[in-house]
Amino acid sequence: MNWINNVVRPKIRSFLNKKETPDNLWVKCPVSGEMVFYKDLEANQWVVPGSGHHMRIKGRDRLASFFDGGVYEEIPMPEVAHDPLKFRDTKRYADRLRDNRNKTGMQDAVLAGEGHVLGHKIVACVQDFDFMGGSLGMAAGEAIITAMGQALANKLPFVMFAASGGARMQEGVLSLMQMPRTTVAVQRLREANLPYIVVLTNPTTGGVTASYAMLGDIQIAEPGAQIGFAGARVIEQTIREKLPEGFQRSKYLHEHGMLDMVVHRHNLRDTIGSLVGLLTKQPVSEQVVSKPVKKGSGTDAEDAPSEVPGDDDLLIAPPEAAHAE
Repeated sequence: MNWINNVVRPKIRSFLNKKETPDNLWVKCPVSGEMVFYKDLEANQWVVPGSGHHMRIKGRDRLASFFDGGVYEEIPMPEVAHDPLKFRDTKRYADRLRDNRNKTGMQDAVLAGEGHVLGHKIVACVQDFDFMGGSLGMAAGEAIITAMGQALANKLPFVMFAASGGARMQEGVLSLMQMPRTTVAVQRLREANLPYIVVLTNPTTGGVTASYAMLGDIQIAEPGAQIGFAGARVIEQTIREKLPEGFQRSKYLHEHGMLDMVVHRHNLRDTIGSLVGLLTKQPVSEQVVSKPVKKGSGTDAEDAPSEVPGDDDLLIAPPEAAHAE
């Protein structure tokens, strides 16, 4: 009996109670099919090392990689009505909000913070696509206006990282009203001569594209980002013509004058810091400037953006991929 108790039964238990392998250890690149270790991808700011494909990045991770030393002060957002229309489709809107808050740890799709970039004090706002597709509702609109108001009060440049499917249908006309409200807030920044820089990430569509996302003093996009109002399939069905290859992608839009530059994610911080220094006529702190990066790290060379204004010898090329230790 001791042999059964000590050997057989433990083996049976170990067979029945197999340890489950987490399903998020490896991430597949949608472009090349390459399997990338989760920690390596996270350390590389969610850029696939081999293909250079820019995957979606969480709002807090975006701000942490953007500000000097990852240090910033999060801006508190005002409370708004959670479900003013008592909307319900296949699921109650209130339940959708609760589920997305539990999933992302955010109150809504927009997060804002104040910190330094290359020594320049900046207010930055980011939309998280994981929260209901980054859709623009009352809370998101109020968050953007509040962040712009803080930049206006403190006379600071404002940077907007846009990622959204458009207006939030569950809030109807109340979500559409955020388009003119945010546009007025952008106009106030302009009247105060404060730089407003927009970074368009994948995807930026719908009412967001039709409002604050296309009103920047400088329009930047990440490589491969989809940017437009209506979807390509809807346009094709409407005009009954085949659209050009790469239509609504950042490279195509840059070539046709809709964007000022396309910048690799690793170089956004240095590029924006340099631009803010030029626009505000303030020198960049040499202590926080990143080291020059090497060219040819596995991204499409044609998607690599142009040069930083005023820095003719600094080519914005993607650096070599970082890996977790």
